[in-house]
Amino acid sequence: MTGARSWRVRRSGGLRGTVRVPGDKSIAHRALLFAALADGECTLDEFPGGLDNVATADALRAMGVAIAARDGTVLVGGRGLRGLRMAATPIDCGNSGTTMRLLAGLLAAQQFGTRLVGDASLSRRPMRRVIEPLRARGAHIAGSALPGKEGELYPPLSIAPLIDGERLHALDLSTGVASAQVKSAMLLSGLYADGPTLVTEPTVSRDHTERMLDALGVPIERVGPAVALDPRGWRGAWDPFRWSVPGDLSAAAFPLVAALVVPDSDVTLPGVGTNPTRTGLLEALGDMRGRVATGARGTTPYGEPIGDLRAATSALRGALVAGERIVRAIDEVPALCVAAACAEGRTEIANASELRVKESDRIAAMASVLASFGASVEERPDGLVIEGARGRLRGARIDSRGDHRIAMSACVLGLVAEGDTEVDDVACVDTSFPGFAALLRSLGAEVEEHGP
Repeated sequence: MTGARSWRVRRSGGLRGTVRVPGDKSIAHRALLFAALADGECTLDEFPGGLDNVATADALRAMGVAIAARDGTVLVGGRGLRGLRMAATPIDCGNSGTTMRLLAGLLAAQQFGTRLVGDASLSRRPMRRVIEPLRARGAHIAGSALPGKEGELYPPLSIAPLIDGERLHALDLSTGVASAQVKSAMLLSGLYADGPTLVTEPTVSRDHTERMLDALGVPIERVGPAVALDPRGWRGAWDPFRWSVPGDLSAAAFPLVAALVVPDSDVTLPGVGTNPTRTGLLEALGDMRGRVATGARGTTPYGEPIGDLRAATSALRGALVAGERIVRAIDEVPALCVAAACAEGRTEIANASELRVKESDRIAAMASVLASFGASVEERPDGLVIEGARGRLRGARIDSRGDHRIAMSACVLGLVAEGDTEVDDVACVDTSFPGFAALLRSLGAEVEEHGP
C-alpha cells in the first residue's frame, strides 16, 4: 500500500537471545477496568503500550477516571463501583473487540447513557452474543444492522441508562460458543445485579476475569466450564491494589514459532503468562515435536502463573489441533499455521470457526497467505488442512488485511522463505505488539521497516 508502513523480510538464520514480549493484552484490559472501579489509586506495572489497551484507557478517561502512564507503569485513580460518569462524546473503542464487549457489560448497569463506536474492522464484528443476554437481564442496549447480514447485530452499540429504581436482574446463561469476552461482560454487569450471574460455556475459555474477581474478594465460584457470581451480601467495593502484567503468550507465539522454524535458533522469553486456559499453543507445538520448555517463575497476586519460555530449532511434524485445545489457542492459530507450513506432514486445524469473525476472517486470510508462500492448504468452514512445505516456501507480497496477527505470521514465514517477502500495511501490529520488527532484529532476523 502506497504510503503505508511495510516490512521487507529476508530468509534468516540463527535467531538467538533473550527478549521480553509486551504485557498480556487481555489481562491489561481487565486490570484497567478493575483499577478504575477500585476505591482509590491503583498501580499497574509492566503495562503494554498496544493501541487496544490505549483504547480502554481512553474510554475510562472519557468517563472521569484519572490515568497517567510513564515507562510501563500506569497509575489509575479508582472511582469506585458507582463513580463513572457519562462521556461527553461517543466512546471510540478503536479496533478492540475486548474493549467494546467488556464495556458493554459494565455500562449496561449505569444510570447514564453511552454510545460505543469502533473502526471499520470492529464495526463488522458480531455483537448479538453480548447484546441479547444483557437485554435478558434488563439492560437497555441496542446494536446496528448491516446490509446483507440479517440476524446479527454490529457496532455502534447504544446503551440507554437505567432509571431510578431499575437494576439488572439475575442471569442464567448457557453459551453456544466459549467466549471470554461474553463471559466477562456478564460478570461485570453481574457486579450490579440484584441476583446471581451464572455463565456456562461448552468448554472453559480464558479465565483472567474470574481470577481477578476472586483476588478482589468478589464472591465467585467456578466448577468446570461454569462460573457463578452472587453479589448479594457482598460489600460492593474493593481496595486499591498494585499488580504487574505478565508477558503476553499471544505475542510470544510469534518469536517462539520463529525460533522453532528458523535454523540454528535458540530464543528465551522471560516472564510470560502461562495460564492453562491459554496454553493450547504450547501443547500443540509439543505434539508437533517442537522443542519448547517452560520454566515456572511463580504466580501474580491475582492468581496468574508466570513462566520463562525457551524455544529452539526443531524438526516439526504435522498434528491435529481441535476441540477444547483450539479454545485455549484461538488467538495463536495464525502462528500455529506458520509452524504447520514448516513441518513435515499434514496438520489439521478444526473447530475454529470463531476465527471467521476476528479482526479479519483469519481462516480465509491464513489460507491465502500460506498459498502465496507456496504451501498446500485446504480451507474448510471451521479450519484448515496444511501440508508442510519446509524448504519449499518462496517469498511473497502479503496484504495484512489490517490484522496484526496476519501481518506477524507473514513476517515469520518470510524468515524461512526463499527470496524477499513484503508485508504491507503493518501499522495494525501496534494494536498488540509495538516494536515487533525491532524485537526480531535484536534476535538476528533480517526485517526492514519502511514508511511513516
